[in-house]
Amino acid sequence: MLKLSTAGAVLTTGLLLFLVSCSKSQQAEARVSPEGSIHLPVVAVAAAAFEDMRHDLVLTAEFRPFQEIEVMAKVAGYIKSINVDAGDRIKEGQLIATLEVPEMANEMTRARATVQRSAAEVARARDEVARAESAHQIAHLSYQRLAAVVASRPGLLAQQEVDDAHGRDLVAEAQLASAKSALAVTEQQVDMSKADEAKSKILFAYTKVVAPFSGVVTKRYANTGSMIQAGTASQAMPLIRLSQNSMLRLILPVPESVVPSVRIGQVVEVRVPSLQRVFPGKVARFSGRVQSSTRTMETEVDVPNSSLVLIPGMYAEVNLTLERRGSVLAVPTQAVEGEGKGAKVYVVTQNGVVEVRPVNVGLETATRVEIKSGLKEGEMVVIGNRSGLKPGQRVAPKVTVIGREKGKE
Repeated sequence: MLKLSTAGAVLTTGLLLFLVSCSKSQQAEARVSPEGSIHLPVVAVAAAAFEDMRHDLVLTAEFRPFQEIEVMAKVAGYIKSINVDAGDRIKEGQLIATLEVPEMANEMTRARATVQRSAAEVARARDEVARAESAHQIAHLSYQRLAAVVASRPGLLAQQEVDDAHGRDLVAEAQLASAKSALAVTEQQVDMSKADEAKSKILFAYTKVVAPFSGVVTKRYANTGSMIQAGTASQAMPLIRLSQNSMLRLILPVPESVVPSVRIGQVVEVRVPSLQRVFPGKVARFSGRVQSSTRTMETEVDVPNSSLVLIPGMYAEVNLTLERRGSVLAVPTQAVEGEGKGAKVYVVTQNGVVEVRPVNVGLETATRVEIKSGLKEGEMVVIGNRSGLKPGQRVAPKVTVIGREKGKE
C-alpha cells in the first residue's frame, strides 16, 4: 500500500514538471512571433517634405533718434520767453524761445541811418556828374568853334586863344571823369551800408529761436531770464535738446561672414521685447567697412515711428533674413550626419529596413536642412540615435514631428 502511494506521488510530480515545461515553451514561442516585430528596435523618424526656408540672423541693438541736436542761440542775450518744456512735441519752424538784446535795436537804427546817408551822397554825386557834364559840353563846344574859325580863316584868331580853349576843354573832361568816379564810390558805399543793415536784420532775427525740425524736447536747459551765450562760444549753454523720434535708427553689428548678404532696402522684422510687438524696418545704410577690433560692419536700420510708441533707448531684436528659398525639400537638422560632400542620412524604407544614403545639402537653419539630392518627398529619415543602426537592419519607425509625436504601428 505504501509503495503504491510513493509511485503515485512520483507520477504526479513528473506530470507537474511536464506541464510547467510545456507552459514555458509556449511563452517562448509567444515572444518570438513569426514576424519578430516585438524585438525590433524603435527609432524616431521624420518625413522629408517640401517647404519654404530662410536663413535668419538675430541681432540686438538699441533704438536711437534719427537725428538729435542741442539747440543753441546764434546771438548772446537774455531769454525773454521760452515756450517749450521737456516732453513737448514741436513742429519744424515752431518758436522755441525769444531773446532780448537791447543793443541790437540800436545797431539796426544806425545801419538804417547809414543807408539813408549813403543814398543822399549818391544823389549829390549824381548832381555833380550832371554839372561836370554841362561844363565839359560848353568848354568842348567853345574849343570846337575856335578851331573851326582857325581852320577856315587862318590868322584871324591868336593861337594863344585857341590853346586856352583847348585847355579848358581838357580840364572839364577831367572834372567829369572825377565826378563819375566819386559817384561810383558813393554807390558802392550804399551797397555796403545795405549789407550792414541786412546783417543787423539777420542777427536780430536770430533773437527768435525756432525748431530746425519736428521732434520731441527731451531736455530743457534754460529758463526765462537766463543769460545765453552765442553758440560759437566754448562755454555756451544750449536752450533745449531736440530729438527726431518719428523715425528711429538701429545700428547693428553685422558679422563679417554675412556682410555680403546685406543689401540696401532689405526689409527686416524688428521685435521689441518690452512691448511684445513686431515692427517693420528697412536697411537704410551701412558703413562699408569691417571694424578690425570686432570684425563687424555697422549697418543701420530705419524704423518708422509715427505714433511715437517706440522710445529711444529701448532694446530691439532684428530678424535679418540673409537667404530665402521657396518650396525646397528639407529634413530636420538631427537627420543629417556629416558636412559638405560627406553628408548622409539614415533612411527607413516602407519595409522597415535601414538604408544609408549620401545627400547633397544646401541651405541650413537652426532646425531644418535643405536636401538638394539623395532623397524624395515622403521618405522617412532617422532623427534619433543612430549609433547602433546598420544598413539592412530592420527597425520599427516612430514618426516624430518637432513639438509633437505620432506613433506608427
